[in-house]
Amino acid sequence: MASLNKQPRSFIAHNHSGTPCTRTHQIGALLLVAATFFLTRVFDQSVSPCANTSLSVNNYDRTSQIVERLSPGAYGGPFSWPQRGYGSDLSIKIYVYDQNEIDGLKDLMYGRDGNVKTNACLKGQWGTQVKIHNLLLQSRFRTKRKEEADLFFVPAYVKCVRMMGGLNDKEINMTYVKVLSQMPYFRRSGGRDHIFVFPSGAGAHLFRSWAKYINRSIILTPEGDRTDKRDTSAFNTWKDIIIPGNVDDGMTKNGGTVVHPLPLSKRKYLANFLGRAQGKVGRLKLIELAKQYPDKLESPELKLSGPDKLGRTEYFEHLRNAKFCLAPRGESSWTLRFYESYFVECVPVILSDQVELPFQNVIDYSQTSIKWPSTRIGPELLEYLASIPDEDIEGMIARGRQVRCLFVYAPESESCSATQGIMWELQRKVRQFHQSPQTFWLHNGTIVNRDLIEFSRWKPPMSLP
Repeated sequence: MASLNKQPRSFIAHNHSGTPCTRTHQIGALLLVAATFFLTRVFDQSVSPCANTSLSVNNYDRTSQIVERLSPGAYGGPFSWPQRGYGSDLSIKIYVYDQNEIDGLKDLMYGRDGNVKTNACLKGQWGTQVKIHNLLLQSRFRTKRKEEADLFFVPAYVKCVRMMGGLNDKEINMTYVKVLSQMPYFRRSGGRDHIFVFPSGAGAHLFRSWAKYINRSIILTPEGDRTDKRDTSAFNTWKDIIIPGNVDDGMTKNGGTVVHPLPLSKRKYLANFLGRAQGKVGRLKLIELAKQYPDKLESPELKLSGPDKLGRTEYFEHLRNAKFCLAPRGESSWTLRFYESYFVECVPVILSDQVELPFQNVIDYSQTSIKWPSTRIGPELLEYLASIPDEDIEGMIARGRQVRCLFVYAPESESCSATQGIMWELQRKVRQFHQSPQTFWLHNGTIVNRDLIEFSRWKPPMSLP
């Protein structure tokens, strides 16, 4: 009470009206502060539906709130990505290099002889190289003025070109270096504002000298770990972006699909693994496990060529015929089956310890999938999966159904798509300031090179590190 008794003298000394401060005034002031604090907390909770950070596996409230924002089809609301910490609006300008403006760029897209066709490159795991390029060409965020661009996109279909025999590994490496040496804006930032897509399991290693030339650039890839045959992973969690794999368009488009999901009661198997062994321990264990428990785990020998080749319809018919779709690592940590599982509506089971997943800012994967230690593949895994009630499986499938729109490479007109997700992720990579070991600036903000030549006068080709 002694401290309270001192307050009136201080207040009176600054009170120009001379009105004394009574005990009633003090109590009223304290009540006002308490009421203000209480109302502020109530308001914060009312506008922050994700305040609950409980880690309980059985607590689905947080996920249902996230899913509600991600599901315009179910709830009618827009896709509100910024509410997960991205900013108030999407405002970004991306320059897309034209295939004819840089010598060598067409070779990275169509091969040395120009014989690789774009339609052929749309298929398979590497299709995202073409899809992202095409979507950016039509994007409202595209700018044709380099000087106002936030980011620069470098189109290349090198995985497809390599598979089709358009360029060999040495030619790919030499052509990339040749292309980069003609880009003043790449030199200005050391590549920090340039975007490259590497969609296959090899990731950026398709460009053998990636670590020397584009180690600061933004890499879009489904591949977060490539250490099976390399000592260094090309993926950096700080600057790079994990993107979804390229699921067959026949399964992702609205309306008719290649196959439709089956009710759980009509699915023949508990789980399946549809993939090649590739000499990988986890995959070999699954194949042996399927031989021990053929009534629970399906793992047919896949024929990738010849008269017994498994067609895409047959493939998805197999995939939908189990409650759980097993996704072990192969040559790399990711597998396309993880994304395909969402569209046949079986619960994906990740058996790849180092996998990186896209859009974790808005998707809680623990509510739509299972991740099981790859070192514990065996009967124990099947026993665990068999113990999960159908009601829980249906719940996971339903939540997966609501977020799978983020795995579809659709136009920007779609409120929920991989395109929208990538744009938000790219916006987070935009830098106001650019620098590299070969750029310098003067007192008036002028950018110059080591010879004090202004940026506007830089002439290609330019030496690279």
